[in-house]
Amino acid sequence: MANDADALDELARRAAQDPALLDELIRRVQPQVMRICQRVLPHRADAEDACQDALLAIATKIGTFSGRSRFSTWVHVVASNAARETYRRLKRRAVENTAAWQDDDRPARYDRPDPRTTSVVAGTRLDLLDALEQLETDLPETVTSVMLRDIYELSYDEIADQVGIPVGTVKSRISRARACLKAHLLPRHD
Repeated sequence: MANDADALDELARRAAQDPALLDELIRRVQPQVMRICQRVLPHRADAEDACQDALLAIATKIGTFSGRSRFSTWVHVVASNAARETYRRLKRRAVENTAAWQDDDRPARYDRPDPRTTSVVAGTRLDLLDALEQLETDLPETVTSVMLRDIYELSYDEIADQVGIPVGTVKSRISRARACLKAHLLPRHD
C-alpha cells in the first residue's frame, strides 16, 4: 500500500512539472475523488458533477501540491471542498426554484424530492452539510480538520501535515468543531 501511495506522490510531483503526465494522474485519482463526493452528496448525478469540478481543480492546481503530505490527502481536501461547493450551489438553486412562480401564479416545482423526507441516510448527510456550512461561518479554520478526521478518517498526523499546523492544534480545532457541530445537529428541546 505504501508503494502505491509513494508511486502516486511521485506521479503527482512529476505531473506538476510535465503536463503530459496529468491525464494519467487524473485517471488514477478519479475513482477516489468519486467515492469522496458520493460520501457527501446523496444523488449520484450531483456527486458526478462535484467529481468533475474536483478533477478540474486538481488539474489546474497541481502546481500548488507541496508534497508536505500524501497526494491522496491533498486530493481529499480538494474533493471534499468541491462536494461542499456543489451542495451549496444546489441549495441556492433549490431556494431560487422554489421561490420562482409559474405563469399561472402557482409556485414552480423543484424537480427532485427532498432527500430528508425520502432517505434517513441522505437526510443525515444533508443535515451534516448544513452544520458544516454553519461551522464554516462560525469557525472556518476548523472545517478542513474535522472533515479529514471524522468523514475521511485520516490520522491526526496526516491532517497536521496536510493543513500545515501542529498535531496539538489539529486536535484542538477538531474538538471545537465537534462541539459546534453537535450543537447544530442535536434536536433542540425548547
